[in-house]
Amino acid sequence: MAAPRNVTATRDEEKGEDDDSPSAKKPKSERFPLNTWEFAAAVTVFFVFSTGLFCIYLTMPSAAYTNLKLPRTLSDLRLLKEHLSTYARNHPAQFILGYCSTYIFMQTFMIPGTIFMSLLAGALFGVVRGILLVVFNATAGASSCFFLSKLIGRPLVSWLWPEKLRFFQAEIAKRRDKLLNYMLFLRITPTLPNLFINLASPIVDVPFHIFFLATLIGLIPASYITVRAGLALGDLKSIKDLYDFKTLSVLFLIGFVSIAPTLLKRKRVYE
Repeated sequence: MAAPRNVTATRDEEKGEDDDSPSAKKPKSERFPLNTWEFAAAVTVFFVFSTGLFCIYLTMPSAAYTNLKLPRTLSDLRLLKEHLSTYARNHPAQFILGYCSTYIFMQTFMIPGTIFMSLLAGALFGVVRGILLVVFNATAGASSCFFLSKLIGRPLVSWLWPEKLRFFQAEIAKRRDKLLNYMLFLRITPTLPNLFINLASPIVDVPFHIFFLATLIGLIPASYITVRAGLALGDLKSIKDLYDFKTLSVLFLIGFVSIAPTLLKRKRVYE
């Protein structure tokens, strides 16, 4: 007759099985999401971008770049505008190259402050050229961020925003047939942060051509608001003044127009 199994051993085995479960792993706050290869890839890409940006800055006259710094307040932005206005007027091609490189760099690596860059475009170039610059750079930077996230972003986004990512994935799955309309709605309205959309889109299998078109078209309304505000930079008291209730209402109205075909099609299906 077989001997009865040791109860202690059985509990030890059960404990060992539990240790392999996700709940037994380290808490999110104690675990860095990127492995060695992913971290090395991120550092390499950042180094390449930084080197290119530094080389572009070296082409500027010393008087132009000695006082350069990324603006963090409206006061910083006004000083930067006064400092760069003469250089932008006398060397437009060099200035635009430096401006575009900086904007795309910030957008790619999720560095806060691109709204100040958009205001600066309006202050220095006016509405039409300012919008063209901002939309081009925002789209290029978002696309660069998209591909960077496709390379190494999945563990980072899952670590930072697990619930939001699951919600986004479910919404994308429900709207596959009218995905461009939904992505336009997200870009036009502040429903989800643009940073999250840039990082999460490749993870939930949003095709790049839809991501690109939605970004290119969907950022125009907000870019117009910001660039136009840059024309009256001296009168702007706070960044919050850019998006008051009236402005947000207009953005949501435009967003609902963009998503209306999806809602109408769903209504017909239910009928």
